[in-house]
Amino acid sequence: MAQECSAGALELQQVQRLLLSCQEAKKAAYCPYSHFPVGAALLTQDGKIFSGCNVENACYPLGICAERTAIQKAVSEGYKDFRAIAIASDMQDDFISPCGACRQVMREFGCTWTVYMTKPDGTYLRKTVQELLPLSFGPENLQKTP
Repeated sequence: MAQECSAGALELQQVQRLLLSCQEAKKAAYCPYSHFPVGAALLTQDGKIFSGCNVENACYPLGICAERTAIQKAVSEGYKDFRAIAIASDMQDDFISPCGACRQVMREFGCTWTVYMTKPDGTYLRKTVQELLPLSFGPENLQKTP
């Protein structure tokens, strides 16, 4: 089971690296149906970055978001302790925000790590998973006896 991760403030250089990585990941998006490319970059506690993009499918429910792609790549390589994730899209007027399914998957790995929601101009909002999914259900809830 994943441990609760301490968010801690990232250094500016780490934030910039994460933002650049999510922008780069967006370029690989496979989105022939929505035409809405999304990229994500996930920072582990030890400084490794895993990137992901959205991958759509003609059978729409089988598509996967960029955030979950990055998380699944990290977990498949043995990483479960995360510091931050950055998300990028082409939306000019709004910050890209993770969908509900992605928020729940993020929550599986703690609620204090940071989510950077960006715009193409490089601006971003910084929230914790807890702020994006308050009163959440997580692994520790399964440990409680009824």
